[in-house]
Amino acid sequence: MNHFLRKISTPHRIAAIAAAAGSAYLLSDGSRNSDYTASVSITAPLRESLQLPWQTGLLAPLFSVGTSSVPPSDIRKDISGVSPSEEAPKPCSGCLGRDSFAKAAAKVGPAVVNISAPEGAYGITPGKSIGSGTIIDEDGTILTCAHTVVDFYGLRASSKGKVHVTLQDGRTFEGAVVNADLQSDVAIVKINSKTPLPTAKLGSSRKLQPGDWVIAVGCPLSLQNTVTAGIVSCVDRKSTDLGLGGVRREYLQTDCAINPGNSGGPLVNIDGEVIGVNIMKVYAADGLSFAFPIDSVTKIMEHFKKSGRVVRPWVGLKMVDLSEVIITQLKERDPTFPNVKKGILVPMVTPGSPAERAGFRPGDVVIEFDGNAVASIKEIIEIMGDRVGVPIGVVVKRARDDTVTLTVIPEESNSDM
Repeated sequence: MNHFLRKISTPHRIAAIAAAAGSAYLLSDGSRNSDYTASVSITAPLRESLQLPWQTGLLAPLFSVGTSSVPPSDIRKDISGVSPSEEAPKPCSGCLGRDSFAKAAAKVGPAVVNISAPEGAYGITPGKSIGSGTIIDEDGTILTCAHTVVDFYGLRASSKGKVHVTLQDGRTFEGAVVNADLQSDVAIVKINSKTPLPTAKLGSSRKLQPGDWVIAVGCPLSLQNTVTAGIVSCVDRKSTDLGLGGVRREYLQTDCAINPGNSGGPLVNIDGEVIGVNIMKVYAADGLSFAFPIDSVTKIMEHFKKSGRVVRPWVGLKMVDLSEVIITQLKERDPTFPNVKKGILVPMVTPGSPAERAGFRPGDVVIEFDGNAVASIKEIIEIMGDRVGVPIGVVVKRARDDTVTLTVIPEESNSDM
């Protein structure tokens, strides 16, 4: 090592030269009178015989190694070999880069709007921010939450279904509430513009997994262009888990920070696609936010286009998904429980409902619905779709196999089905 660490006497201080593998630098003590420059060159054979710490993989290299002389400009390069003036390497597919969130937010941001209440009587009441929305079509269609516009849609005669819409670029429009479904909390607002409108791309929520990165964009507390990030905590949080009655629903649970005013804004994946609509949060806790999956929202919008409202089939059943653990417990409690490996338990039948008229009884286990083996309520809902007035054959497991025929009618109850 004495070959590479030498002391150089100067009239003022002692400086040290540290040389390694063909490049060296003068290390000074910071004295104002110190204006020395030095370099050391080492032959290739001697360099190859060295075993330096960073060549063993224990330490990261402090500078690059090469056999040729190093131009001064290359000293500014970092350990990745990229100088500040050069473009940073692109991350691999599916990998997060330092600007992944920024790019996703930039894609959807211009299409996110602030929705506010219109002025009151005689125009003396200033507009009040009530939520966010996303422009999903160039014709001015805005997706938002029903609870952000319903008070101004049906309860205030002065508004006549009108709201104020403010874009990120500062443009303002009068929006008309076209559709609103309280059960799903989905609404459509329409604005008319003579100039092009930015739009957001709708993605899919079907393949989301717990741990996926997401961002929430909106106007919390009237603070427009607000972006927060988090992960998906649960992809199928049931409305019953949250103590919500009415029609059975499933939500995306995230830990994104959302506040009043975020409602109706988009939940976005790392590709900048809308995969949910932010709806609510738990006030008593942090990191518990919920969004309606975009795949479910798309079905609601199809109902809007077809009939102007959401028509839900109703049969009058309360149902519970059966898992192997639940089945084992039920068999331990009641030896006569049907011998099944999967299915849906019917704990209650609504009196006077189509299910009761078809012959359903509490304790039945549904194993087949309309010719399809089923293991969850979600599968039954998907099969039923909007098949109002259509007879559906259902195989029910009791002490013996029975088949009953349901006639689905429009929803007329707050029962799960």
